Amino acid sequence: MTPLELLERLRIPVMAAPMFLASGPELVIAASRAGIIGSFPTPNCRTAEELDAWLTQITTALGTGADAQPWALNLITHSTNTRLGADLEMVEKHRPPIVITALGSPRPVVEVVHSYGGIVLADVVSMKLARKAADAGADGLVCVSSGAGGHTGHLSPLPFIAAVRERFDGLVCVGGGIATGAGIAGAVAAGADLVYMGTRFLATKESIALEGHKKMVVDSEIDDLVVSAAITGTPASWLRASLEAVGIDPSATGATSRDYSMEASNVRRWKDTWAAGQGLNSIDAIETTADIVDRLVAEYGAAWDRVDRIATTR
Repeated sequence: MTPLELLERLRIPVMAAPMFLASGPELVIAASRAGIIGSFPTPNCRTAEELDAWLTQITTALGTGADAQPWALNLITHSTNTRLGADLEMVEKHRPPIVITALGSPRPVVEVVHSYGGIVLADVVSMKLARKAADAGADGLVCVSSGAGGHTGHLSPLPFIAAVRERFDGLVCVGGGIATGAGIAGAVAAGADLVYMGTRFLATKESIALEGHKKMVVDSEIDDLVVSAAITGTPASWLRASLEAVGIDPSATGATSRDYSMEASNVRRWKDTWAAGQGLNSIDAIETTADIVDRLVAEYGAAWDRVDRIATTR
């Protein structure tokens, strides 16, 4: 599947972004069946055996090979992820159509994914990292921008898209605070091929996020977020109330080193602190993924109709 063929299969150019402790098989399947790309991060599985089971469930539901509905697997390629080798074995076995790398170079996964015709996307937060990922063989770049939930970026989405487009002719995805069909249209008009939406699908019935997390997302707004490096050593966007509930000072300068290992102590720490992005204000209920996608499709069409009306009057 080429990036163009991938996009042609979607109702709208959206990926339900991989969310730690929120994205699972049910959300992946529901998103892909609704006409967007479902995804999940491998750290959501505690063991390689559990990952094997999840991948079997997804491929059974969505198909394999050229006829598979688009979905994606997210791998942490940072050196502290000691399970990367085992996860790559599962990639080779189950052949996800799209593999997204995060917090490290895509180089370790490119050969494996390209060997079966898959697409490699790389999360990037700067032009320096964008150039490195492109040089490493990524087919597409995910511009993680300010406003994104979880590990977030510092660049505004529109200038980030423009800067990447000047130097990269592959697939460009952007994420950061986009939660409506109008936002999708704006990103596409600015040059993006695909839009990352995480927070918009966090409070869904298919999400594996804790019910308290979902409720806090529904009840919160943009002003309730704080960006802090205190949890993993990398700046991330958190729900302020969840940090305060476990005694973490939201103004803390952060951890002294990065650590993305799957040790039990780390998982417990992340499970008790809840992330979200700036799309919060678009969420006022826990809904099904299919209902959200239907609404986004309608909003997306209405946004382009509005653009057409404005353009024809000038």
